[in-house]
Amino acid sequence: GIIMYVTWITIVLVVLSLGYVYIGWRLIIPAKLVMPWKLIAWIGLSLMFLLPFGSRFLARYNENLTDPLSWVAYVILGFLSMVFTFLLLRDIVWLLSRGMRRGYFFVQKFYSHTSASQVDSSRRAFLLQATNIGVLSVAGAFTAYGIYEARRKPGIVNITVPIANLPKEFVGFKIVQISDIHAGLTVRRDWIETIVNEVHTLKSDLIAFTGDLADGSVPHLRDDVAPFRELQAPHGKFFVTGNHEYYSGAEPWVNEARRLGYDVLMNEHRLIERNGSALVLAGVTDYTGGQFLPHHKSDPKAAINNAPSDAVKILLAHQPRTVYQAEPLGFHLMISGHTHGGQFFPWNLVATIGQPYISGLHNHNGTWVYVSKGTGYWGPPVRLGARSEISVITLTNKSAT
Repeated sequence: GIIMYVTWITIVLVVLSLGYVYIGWRLIIPAKLVMPWKLIAWIGLSLMFLLPFGSRFLARYNENLTDPLSWVAYVILGFLSMVFTFLLLRDIVWLLSRGMRRGYFFVQKFYSHTSASQVDSSRRAFLLQATNIGVLSVAGAFTAYGIYEARRKPGIVNITVPIANLPKEFVGFKIVQISDIHAGLTVRRDWIETIVNEVHTLKSDLIAFTGDLADGSVPHLRDDVAPFRELQAPHGKFFVTGNHEYYSGAEPWVNEARRLGYDVLMNEHRLIERNGSALVLAGVTDYTGGQFLPHHKSDPKAAINNAPSDAVKILLAHQPRTVYQAEPLGFHLMISGHTHGGQFFPWNLVATIGQPYISGLHNHNGTWVYVSKGTGYWGPPVRLGARSEISVITLTNKSAT
């Protein structure tokens, strides 16, 4: 687990380093600043690069110090992600247009035997500076809108899942899913209270929390996550671990989830009974859990050990890729999160790595998979094209659809 975590951090450092160098190359160098302003600009960019890592490092010593710093660090990270994206798009368009223009000049010169005029260097420098200002303005606007999208009330997404041979007693059974809260950093109690109030209005039969409750220690975040205790449903509320539980201390967070009243499914199942019929609700630890704690290895097969073979089986699993193990075991439905629906570009490219699905309802060789876009967010408080959600999954009999 430690090796995997260090590898992941190394990859993030390398990718971000290249991104920030690119930003400096395309913004600071063309500005032709004189000393000491050039030095100040590079130092400022370097500090922006270090801020998110600094806030995480400080959290190991005093989490209270990181709260205001996290807002600054992750808003800047979101903004510079946008700057990088728009600079790259601008430069790709520029390269293509220059290539086309040179091709045109070559053809013109070949046929007319006259020299074709080129864009002079001063005009090119002016265009670069003007578009740089445009990139910064557009990136700022997109960041502001992305913050609004991330911090607005989560949307309610209604999904109907047709299941063959679903007992009539469970037709219309409503599972409300919350996922990927990531309490800590910029997600605190006020945001969580908003989520809890929304879930209260949905009158669920069962509540499923599919992992990534927090980023930080239990003592630091206990008060922030306390509102989750208030959630109730007639057939119970259930929790499975996500990968971020393992970064923050999985066993303390499992204990805290239980203290909040959740039935934590650790590669095990429960029979959900209704008017004499039953279905199997199983849950597994996170796909990567065994790399941190050997006894937390994800095991869908163990999760349905001794379960009635003819019952409808539903699996709670944080990561969508668990479906590769779950589908051969005959699960009818798997409910997941983890991907945040991509959250925003270019981070959505990272979210797709190793995952068969990034959001929505999918039929995977007969097993339904629903992937939530997440109820909170992680890192930069920015969402674009992937609004946070509270998912309402209603079961129906396949023959009725």
